[in-house]
Amino acid sequence: MGNAQRSRNTNTAMAPSRAVYTTARAALRCSLPSSSPCLHHRRLISAYGYEQAKVLALSSLGEPKDVLHLHSHSIAPPHSDLLTLRFLASPINPADINQIQGVYPTRLAFGTSLGTTEPIAVGGNEGVAEVIAKGGGVQGLEKGDWVIMKNQGFGTWRTHAQTKAEEVVVVKGEDREGLRPEQVGTVSVNPMTAWRMLRDFVSLKEGEWFVQNAANSGVGRAAIQLGKLLGYKSLNIVRKRDGGMEELKADLTSLGADAVVTDEEFEAKDFRDRVKELTDGGREPIRLGLNCVGGPLVGSMAKHLAAGAHMVTYGAMSKKPVKLPTGLLIFKDIHFDGFWVSKWSEANPREKETCIKEVLKLTREGKFKDVPMSPVTWNHDTKQDELVSAVQGTLEGFRSGKGIFVFGNT
Repeated sequence: MGNAQRSRNTNTAMAPSRAVYTTARAALRCSLPSSSPCLHHRRLISAYGYEQAKVLALSSLGEPKDVLHLHSHSIAPPHSDLLTLRFLASPINPADINQIQGVYPTRLAFGTSLGTTEPIAVGGNEGVAEVIAKGGGVQGLEKGDWVIMKNQGFGTWRTHAQTKAEEVVVVKGEDREGLRPEQVGTVSVNPMTAWRMLRDFVSLKEGEWFVQNAANSGVGRAAIQLGKLLGYKSLNIVRKRDGGMEELKADLTSLGADAVVTDEEFEAKDFRDRVKELTDGGREPIRLGLNCVGGPLVGSMAKHLAAGAHMVTYGAMSKKPVKLPTGLLIFKDIHFDGFWVSKWSEANPREKETCIKEVLKLTREGKFKDVPMSPVTWNHDTKQDELVSAVQGTLEGFRSGKGIFVFGNT
């Protein structure tokens, strides 16, 4: 995908034949004892040094179950400033689904660089990969280093990729010490979104409040924890559900939430009295709101904000418009802002790297917990239907954890 991601088709004259590749694999199996740790992450590589890669691709926009398919190709040895990467973990984010559906502001990049006759795109925007080979012109990166993609649109649902060294953020040494790939691979979207919204719109003072909906989302959970570390208090709104409500409230409270309520509780007529009680009679103002849902709930949230506060919208899960209360704009000077972490990251690459390292440091120290996950193991022989089902399942109801591809024997 894009000029930075170069590969060669297995069907070209220069690529090794399938027979040669199969023979090389068989020889590798025979040369290693069955107990060898190398077998767990055995590299499927041809006798000519070509990496054998698989990608979860699409040739047209639509529902994931209808358009996603596995595509295999080979990657030539890197030269000059190129890196060959093996992916370790790649999450399945709602924005990834929206891109596949064609309803997200940034479009997938379709092309034929992966050896197809018809243009294809690769799904996924976030993940962590390991450097397994580098060109002679690459400085500051070594085999075994972990990297995160600098920009959105790379296409991270793949076993291997090749890209320029300038397109990645390096995670090495103490930055990754003691961390799992799943933790590093999910740091650049949800935690960063929460961190920037807490810091960039209002200079909250210790003891002041922010209110947020979708509090059990990845961003919501991150905001609770990071806000607590900064000394802020949080009023958290979650969608009412038939079962597990008390367990969810207890979970968010354990992360540092000061109050957790359902959307129905929040919109009740007498909830203003509860807010007054929480905020010491209003002496601890609510000066920031975080909105990922949209619809009438946002207007209800805005009514509890202090004069001059900001309501920051970063999502629209309900697909309903935000209705702005005119009186709040005129008489309380409430500001309604939008935030898109992809745009911020492109404009602030150095700050992004600093933010990544800070969140990883907090994770290593046990001060920040990653979101609960539902890992899907992606091996070389994992079937297409299993991978596609994992993506489609992201759209369905309440989930026990965030979907994420974890790569094993690829």
